[in-house]
Amino acid sequence: QVQLVESGGGLVQAGGNLRLSCTASGSIVGTGAMGWYRQVPGKQRDVVALILGGGGTTYQDSVKGRFTISRDNAKNTVYLQMNSLKPEDTAVYYCNMYIATMSGKSYYWGQGTQVTVSS
Repeated sequence: QVQLVESGGGLVQAGGNLRLSCTASGSIVGTGAMGWYRQVPGKQRDVVALILGGGGTTYQDSVKGRFTISRDNAKNTVYLQMNSLKPEDTAVYYCNMYIATMSGKSYYWGQGTQVTVSS
């Protein structure tokens, strides 16, 4: 059984910063790609940033230069540093990880954390 637990969301004023964390626990043998997604009510869940096992990263155009994704493989943790936040960044943020266990490999989701940016 694998669980992903997120933390770091909250309310911040426009121009402020937040750092999200997501840690996986359970019978983990290894991890692959990790990512952060976000969703607003009535819309689909969109990718914000991805980081591969080798460290390569990709970002949604709207967050380039403001957000930074990183990972700590020893802690099975992925981070999202969000700077210069804008009201349009308001959403529920979800982490996602590709995880190998003794039973096989699969993608897992966190429970989501609310980020609200006030103008």
